[in-house]
Amino acid sequence: MAGGIGTGGSAWAAPASDRTSLTGLTVEHRTSPLGVDTDKPRFAWRMASPARGRRQTAYRILVATSPERLTRARSDVWNSGRVESPDSVAVRYDGNPLRASTRYFWTVSVWDEDGRAVTGAPPAHFETGLRSTDGVSGWDGAKWISMAGKAPNSAGAPLLRRQTALKGRVREARLYISALGVYDAYVNGLRVSVPQGEGSTYELLTPGWTNYDTTVNYMTYDVTELVARERRVTLAAVLGNGWYNSRISEAATGIPGLDDSKYYAKDGNPLALKAKLLIRYADGSTQTLVTEPGGGWKATDAGPYRKDDIYDGQTYDARRELPGWSANGFDDSDWAEVEEHGFGAKFPDAKLVAYPGETARLMEQWDRRPESVTVYNQVAGESTSPNGKGHIVVDPDRSVTDPKQAAKAAVTLRTGDTAVFDLGQNMVGVPRYTLKGPAGAEVVFRFGEMLNDDSEGADGPKGSVYLANLRTAKATSTYTLKGAKDGETHQDSLTFYGFRYVQVTIASPDTTVTVSAVTGKVATSAIRDTGTVTTDNAPVNQLFSNVRWGQRGNYLWVPTDCPQRDERQGWTGDTQVFCNTGLYNGDAVNFLSHFQDTLIESQKTYGVDGAQFTCIAPGSRFAFPAPESGWSDVGVILPWTVWQMSGDTSVIDRSWSAMAKYIDWIHGKSGDSYAGQGSVFGDWLAFQNTSSQLMSDVYYGHSTRLMADMARATGRDTEARAYDELFANIKRKFVAKYLGTDSSGSLVLRSSLGKASEVGGAAPTEDNSQTALLWALKLGLYDTQVQRRELLRLLAENIGNDAAYKSAHPDSTRVQYAENTLSVGFLGVNVLAPVLTDEGRDDLAYKLLHQDELPSWLFSVKNGATTVWERWNSYSKADGFGPVEMNSFNHYAYGAVVEWMYEGVAGIAKDPAHPGFKHFFLQPHLDPTGKITQVTGSHESPYGEIVSEWSVKGTTMTYRAVVPSNSTATLRIPATDPSTVREGRTPLARVPGVECQGFVDGVAVYRLPSGAYELTSALA
Repeated sequence: MAGGIGTGGSAWAAPASDRTSLTGLTVEHRTSPLGVDTDKPRFAWRMASPARGRRQTAYRILVATSPERLTRARSDVWNSGRVESPDSVAVRYDGNPLRASTRYFWTVSVWDEDGRAVTGAPPAHFETGLRSTDGVSGWDGAKWISMAGKAPNSAGAPLLRRQTALKGRVREARLYISALGVYDAYVNGLRVSVPQGEGSTYELLTPGWTNYDTTVNYMTYDVTELVARERRVTLAAVLGNGWYNSRISEAATGIPGLDDSKYYAKDGNPLALKAKLLIRYADGSTQTLVTEPGGGWKATDAGPYRKDDIYDGQTYDARRELPGWSANGFDDSDWAEVEEHGFGAKFPDAKLVAYPGETARLMEQWDRRPESVTVYNQVAGESTSPNGKGHIVVDPDRSVTDPKQAAKAAVTLRTGDTAVFDLGQNMVGVPRYTLKGPAGAEVVFRFGEMLNDDSEGADGPKGSVYLANLRTAKATSTYTLKGAKDGETHQDSLTFYGFRYVQVTIASPDTTVTVSAVTGKVATSAIRDTGTVTTDNAPVNQLFSNVRWGQRGNYLWVPTDCPQRDERQGWTGDTQVFCNTGLYNGDAVNFLSHFQDTLIESQKTYGVDGAQFTCIAPGSRFAFPAPESGWSDVGVILPWTVWQMSGDTSVIDRSWSAMAKYIDWIHGKSGDSYAGQGSVFGDWLAFQNTSSQLMSDVYYGHSTRLMADMARATGRDTEARAYDELFANIKRKFVAKYLGTDSSGSLVLRSSLGKASEVGGAAPTEDNSQTALLWALKLGLYDTQVQRRELLRLLAENIGNDAAYKSAHPDSTRVQYAENTLSVGFLGVNVLAPVLTDEGRDDLAYKLLHQDELPSWLFSVKNGATTVWERWNSYSKADGFGPVEMNSFNHYAYGAVVEWMYEGVAGIAKDPAHPGFKHFFLQPHLDPTGKITQVTGSHESPYGEIVSEWSVKGTTMTYRAVVPSNSTATLRIPATDPSTVREGRTPLARVPGVECQGFVDGVAVYRLPSGAYELTSALA
């Protein structure tokens, strides 16, 4: 029997030897964070115990200015007192006002279900930031500074530096820094890094992307070790264009009504730095070094960073390197002066805020090394290839096919040669490489996701790197050698790329260069995995891996649609369908909450009537001034999902006014018709089209129902009743408009009423479309159970798509595709499998999961994908490339199926009535196809790691579960009879603390206290 069952005050109390500890102490959902700027930080902790039924009944938080003061008698900042509460998530600070730039120490003690004190949590700490958002208070006069006399968009990235003497022995040093553009910061010649794992790593493209006219992030670093060794200190930075001054922020050409982002300038924005270095000495005195004109700051653009752009890449000329430029003692006498940037005058109300989450950084453990290297300098077979482009002629003497050898290969290239390095995984980040050759040799690196085949859509000879889907993005890293005798190593830092393949050529005439140590440095804001699902089915495991890598690549400061072409935008439709999967997979609460803040700003600046949430954020490149249901609804869906997964209502309160404005705006437009705002995109890229107005009506109802949930959770009872009534009216109108009968008297869902999309040239809409049926079932948009059963029958027939169905629907797009295939687009993909499971059709959900014919999730896996694609038909070995004008091979929206893999397959499911997994469901659904017989799932909830593992052998199911302390679960386990569900030899219903709640349709239901369980169940 797993876990301990002993005696004590409760029926299933742990033996005295079972120790309960407190772990996972966080502030603002982070461990030991720097730069906390909120007035009342949120504390959280976890109980950990092998005992069953361990739960918290009270807590006490102590906050002090030193670890030694963390006692009830000496705590000098806050003693919460004993608070009778089970809360251990998002507990608000309620002490005296916190001081700026101050480290605070804290600990917590709790009392368990028997009133026993649990102490001994190791002291944790957090540190406040500058405690201001106006960019003035706390900054000690720091200004936005730029290189004087530098024209915007002129060649050369600005290098800025200032050196000053120190006044004594340094106790600690903090750097507060931001940029208009992006920066690499240096202190005393060393690049500033951040802690990561057991070591440290570099960030990429700090301070990230925001609506600069409204908000700019600043970062906080502990640079004590970089300052303390020296008698002087030099603060320096390289500035890149980032999103602030790259064409990613201009309007998409040819789209009526679309303007540039408010902060973008067609003639270019000058880049700027703002920083404060705070030094505290052992004697208690302080010193600050700030950015200001005339304060000893100097700048130059004559360094090696020649060009940089988010879309186009980076150009670096090593001959221009300035050794020691960021260190003490460098002679900058011939450098230019600096001047104050005009940002403050142009945007006086813009906020400068401490970035609240984990930054985008390079994750060494995910580095990718080549799995093969192909070298060629000829093309042959043009006259015989189907597309007339021929194929590359591989040089066997320099090509490497063995992955172990390829990972460390050194390849010598001459002008006219091309080398293709296959990293084996579509990823996002920057390249690192070592080159050896003559000074002045120019080497060009291009990045792609696929290799060309001989299909019509290929843009080059078979075997070369496919680049057409990048559209106008050049995605090129160009390096000019300085001719170092032992070679020279470079890593881009002012841009990023989405790629699997690295193409290398020599641009200089009559030149030979040796290329080695090629590495894909993975950059992501999804730095910590919190969940996984593994099965005994290799294609399904590959699908999960593809989704994980897609999230890593597209969670880069903001949740983007794709990372490679001239887009890379924060598309909100993609975000809302994927965010639940994203929160199961990784620690993304702060990341997505910060994006919600950006959405609210975009609503005010770019949204129609200042009320509509936009289809992208930040900026306006594709912010269509049009009806955008399914995209706009992210402003409601995202807060609801973050709350559900974290148990923290803060995001609801911050968003309430904006969410209510959005719903009120729709109601004001539609009145008593209770129709949605419309949807320019509809069920985007679906293989069976649904009326975009129906989709809009559905999302109006969906968001309204979520508003009612959030209102109840935050004590807004009057609003909750109003939203309940609004949803009832939306449902009534939906049923009247869309549910009818055909000539034979059978129920029909009129999903053909209207166009599918205003863009994209969509095919005609159809009645009884998959997506429409799914949403009608999900939201209960019917009046009777007879209608419900009929809707489910229609859905099953559509998915089944057998000969009889095709015969009865000869004009449907479904006739082109195989049986048991999906036909949903972006707005149906995340509800497809969950609705089938909720309606008792696991058989169909699993058939769809295992299907690898078009359209299906495994179609891309079968065709070699390592990330999720934008289109169901982005590529096939049989037919080649999909439409080049919009064809990303790293687009996570369809990866939303992983939410169901956690909740339906592994069986770890949140309980909407108890957000944050305070109570949750363990509901493993066995695979009726028999293609999956073993599953291991886990998710690190706010209360600890949840585990759900099952296997089936013959007629016996073996099941293992872990319910974290201070939480409970409802187990729904398949069985022939409850008596066959056993822990060891004991029926589970007789295990102390476990409550049997029933047996329905072959599923036994139990209420489980916390603890570990190993069970068996008879299936026949």
